[in-house]
This record gives sequence, structure tokens and C-alpha cells, in this order.
Amino acid sequence: MFLTATQLLMLKKASLETLYMVSFTTALTVAVGVPLGVLLVVMRPGHILENRWAYRVLGFIVNATRSVPFPIFIVFVIPLTRRLVGTSIGSTAVIVPLTLAALVLMARLTETCLLEIPHGVIEAAQSMGASSWNIITKVMLPEALPGLLMAVTIAVITLISYSAMAGTVGGGGLGDLAIRYGYYRYQTDIMLVTVILLIVVVQLVQYAGDRLVLKFSRR
Repeated sequence: MFLTATQLLMLKKASLETLYMVSFTTALTVAVGVPLGVLLVVMRPGHILENRWAYRVLGFIVNATRSVPFPIFIVFVIPLTRRLVGTSIGSTAVIVPLTLAALVLMARLTETCLLEIPHGVIEAAQSMGASSWNIITKVMLPEALPGLLMAVTIAVITLISYSAMAGTVGGGGLGDLAIRYGYYRYQTDIMLVTVILLIVVVQLVQYAGDRLVLKFSRR
């Protein structure tokens, strides 16, 4: 299998678009999804910032967003995407639905990690007069760090998959290249190389995530 210079350029461009979408969206997902997950925990009944009404509303929004398949979700948020970036096509436009879909996943993963912390640890911090902010930043998040790193790894891999699916609606990146040339134009070599690239990237992300988890777990 030999690729032409033009095909190599297309692969390079598509790879950079995927990198751009995934890296930018990952930053937004962690910045919003982790605090959202913290809120889902601390507002639970019996926790340090109990608020049953807010917890139920936030939980409903997260569950409702997660229940919509991503290809449908992209189409559903097109009006919002156009309002924010001025278009619904291209790599930048796809960042909007990517972020919205991934941050609710990150929120639930964060919630799961924090709920694994023994409640006695939190009660001990409260008994020593620690504020809610100090309990969150100096007890809960450090204790859950290995799990949070694995959650970020899962989120990044999910984003790579989502970014590939975004190619079905002209989102750019490797998925778009595979659809337009590998599927519609029957260029199986492009399709094969695209699949291999995606597999390699996912394996590298998983390896890096596993190494980070192992490093901080030892600490």
C-alpha cells in the first residue's frame, strides 16, 4: 500500500485537525467537567454542601445530555453552535458539541472517583475545622487524583471517538477524511491508514494515562 503525496498531505491536515479538536476540547472538558462532578458529590444528601433540589436538577441535566447519541447531539445543538462560532461545519464548530458531550461524561467519572473516598476521611477533616473549600481542594481531590487521571484518560479516548464520528456531519479531522475519501470514493487505503492512526493514538493515550495513574498511586 503506497499513498500519494496528495493523500499524505490530506492525512497530515486531518491529523492536525483531530489533534486541535481533541486537545482544545480536553482542556474545556477538564476545566468544566471536574468542578461539575465535585458539585454532584458535595450537594448530595448528607454531604458537606447538601442541596437536594440543586443536586436533582444538575443530575437530570447531566443524565439527559448523556442519553442522546452523539451524532444526534451534534445536530441538536447546531443552533447553539452557529450562535457561538458562526458556523456548524468544520473543526472549530465541532468543539461545541464535543465539549458539551464530554464534560457531562467527565462529571460522572469525577463523581464516581470522589464517592470512592471513605466518608471517614471527610468527617475527620470536618472535625478539625476545615472549611468546605479546603475539604474539596486539600482532601477530596488529592485523595481521588489517580482515579481522576484515569477518568481524564477515558474522556480523551472518548473524545477521539467522538471527533471521528463528527466526520459524518463535516466536522473535519480523520473521521471526515475516512468518510469522504475512504467510504464515498472507495479509497480503502485512506480508510485503512485512518483506522490505524486512530488505533495508535488511542493506544498512546491509554499508555500515558496508565503511567500517570501508576506514578501518582505510588505516591
